[in-house]
Order: sequence, then structure tokens, then C-alpha cells
Amino acid sequence: MRIRATVAAVSGALAISAFALPAAHAADSAGSFRADVAKVLQAAHAASGKTAFSSSADAEPQPYPLDATFSNFKIAKAIKVGTTADVSTKVTYTMTHGADVDITADDFLTAPFIYRGDFDNLDTPALFGDDPATCTATSATTATCTGLITAHPSEGELSNSEAGTWKGAALAVAFNGQDPTSDTFDITKVGYAEQGDLGSTLVQRNSRLTVNASPEPVKKGKTITVVGKLSRANWEDNKYHGYSTQPVKLQFRKKGSSTYTTLKTIKTSTTGDLKTTTTATVDGYYRYSFAGTSTTPAVNATGDFVDVQ
Repeated sequence: MRIRATVAAVSGALAISAFALPAAHAADSAGSFRADVAKVLQAAHAASGKTAFSSSADAEPQPYPLDATFSNFKIAKAIKVGTTADVSTKVTYTMTHGADVDITADDFLTAPFIYRGDFDNLDTPALFGDDPATCTATSATTATCTGLITAHPSEGELSNSEAGTWKGAALAVAFNGQDPTSDTFDITKVGYAEQGDLGSTLVQRNSRLTVNASPEPVKKGKTITVVGKLSRANWEDNKYHGYSTQPVKLQFRKKGSSTYTTLKTIKTSTTGDLKTTTTATVDGYYRYSFAGTSTTPAVNATGDFVDVQ
């Protein structure tokens, strides 16, 4: 798997080919965490060229299988990622480990991550957090853990085609006194466990929706023209662009009411623009409403008030 900016050293995607830290993070603790994990993950996967823990006698040195498994993985149903701001999402999970695994050791760590595609493929994108998870022991062999998964859209971690369903996973590393930055680092003395398909979430391109109803004021029975635009984040140029040919509802809320009713459904143009007309009846608010897709979240425009005279 490729670790992108968030693990690219262990992030962007758990793709071994992407183990390079973003310059902005290279010197900080987050960069150190990702770099250390990336080195172990790379060794575990590169040993067989595809999956971790190859049994081949000719395999490259690799970490030994750590006695740890993961369950009860919980994450938000959707993660909305825009064009510049970092987005962090809380993850909780249970780690079950052997009695000989010291999860309190200073050089033991565990972390959640999400990935899109084949878990065993080195080119599968994955997103991690900037720091390891924190765990609280609930017995001698179990612990509840909490961590963050952070997307850094301004650092090029995500491509537009990667919007949609991602799966949950977790890993654990016992360095056992080995220093990943040392020339004498012995990967065979490091324990490593990973487990995929623990849950799922949607990673979505954040959406925006505008509306403007005119004229204001307007006489009862006259025509009101309602324009707007539906746009969504483009992770490749860090700008918002129109979302074309999408069904959007024109809705109206009478002054003094809290409920919107749908007047009609229209589609956005090839540039995401919206335009339609309706008849003025009473004072109230007009808005456009988009139901969303698996790649783009639902969004409602802020209602635009029209005074009917």
C-alpha cells in the first residue's frame, strides 16, 4: 500500500512507491512517525512483492508477525475534504494482543488508517494520521484505542478519482529497541501486524451550492428567476469547479415556517450553473438542494428571501 502525505511516507496511499514525506512535514514528529512506520510497512510488503510476511527463503529481511488483531473499528460515515484545509477524523478500535506484547513500551505504536482498493496491492492509496493512536488497556491482552486520520488536500495526497468508498484498517509496530534511523537497524527484530476490511467510510469532494432569487421585491403573480451554482472540490488543482448534469431541487419556505417544500427538480449545466423560474405567491425563502452522491456530499444553499408585494 502507498502511504500518502499522511503516512507518504505512510500515506497518500499505501503504495510502497510513494514513501516520500511532504517537505512541510519532513522535520516534525508527525513526519518521524510516518517515516518510521513506512520503513516497516515497506519491508513487510516488499518481502514478497505484494503481501506481508512472505515465507519464501529468498525473501528480503522483514519484520516478524506481531501477535495483534483489531476489531470494533468505528469511523464517521463520510469525510468531506475541500481544497486546502486539513481534515481530521476520529477513529476508535479495539486491539487484542498476545500477553508477550508490551503495548506500554515507548517504542510500541498502533495506528488506524483507511485505504481504497486492494489491501495487498502496493499501489493501493491509504490515508493515516499525523500521530500514533492512544490506547487504554481494558485487560492484560486487550485495549481500546483512539486515533485520527488526517487528509492534507493542499499537499496532493488525493486525486479526484479516489473519491468514494474507503475501507478501514489498523496496524501495530513493536520496535523492540530498534532505531529505524540507525545504520544498524535490524528489521527482523521488529514486530508488525496489520489488518484490513475493518469498516468503511466515504471520502468525498466537498460541495458548495449558491442561490439568488430576483427581482426583490416582486409583485404577486410575477415571475421570479432563481439562479445558482453547484461546485465541488478538485483535489488536483485545489480549486472548486462546477459539478455538471446533477439533479438539484428548487425549494421554497414560507416566511414564518421552518419547512422547505420542493417546487421542481432541474439539472446543472455543464459548468454547474442553475437557472429556472417560478411564480411569486407569498413572502419566503428560495434555495437549491443537492442530495449528494457517493463522491460528493449533500448540500443546501442558504435560503434567499423574496418580499412579495
